[in-house]
Amino acid sequence: MNQSAILSRNRTARWLTEGFQPPVVVTLQLLISPVVEAGFPGTIGYGALAALFVCVLPLVVLLGLVRLGKVTDHHVSNRKQRAPVLLMALASVTAGLVVLQAAGAPRSVMVMVLAIVGGIVVLAAVSPFWKISGHAAAVSSAAVISVLMLGPAWLPLLLLVPAVGWSRVVLRAHTLAQVVAGSLFGGLVMAGLWWLLRGWLL
Repeated sequence: MNQSAILSRNRTARWLTEGFQPPVVVTLQLLISPVVEAGFPGTIGYGALAALFVCVLPLVVLLGLVRLGKVTDHHVSNRKQRAPVLLMALASVTAGLVVLQAAGAPRSVMVMVLAIVGGIVVLAAVSPFWKISGHAAAVSSAAVISVLMLGPAWLPLLLLVPAVGWSRVVLRAHTLAQVVAGSLFGGLVMAGLWWLLRGWLL
């Protein structure tokens, strides 16, 4: 592969990695979470409130830690730094659940947040031992849940899973095994948890 092709490949991989990083993907996922209940799009504010606690606040804290030199980068590439960062995110999400409950948020939003909590807990437990891909888990979970929630017309979203996984491998952020594990975890475990909670709470 010539130098121009390598640069083009790496640029595409970087675009996919940044454009579909977990905070972006999960924010979109939360914004559409009330769509299955009456009142949407008027209820989208609850999705935005959930995104504030699940994505925005943890990202702001993470960027602050990066600026202070406590964390290597905003993708938390150092495996040893992942568990504390994920636990910080879990604390923010837990606070968000309390606020959402008090605000009378639609149950579909609560279900989505609870499924994300489950994912964070597992990733935090695995991170000290293995660097499973959070990018792959997030995009796989969001794509599968979108199809289950909105119907087969959304199946093309599943193409994002191998695309984002490819970007992580090309950038040498993860091995193929870590990307596959993340994809399976998001698409089966997190989406499965969402499905079970949806049947129980909705």
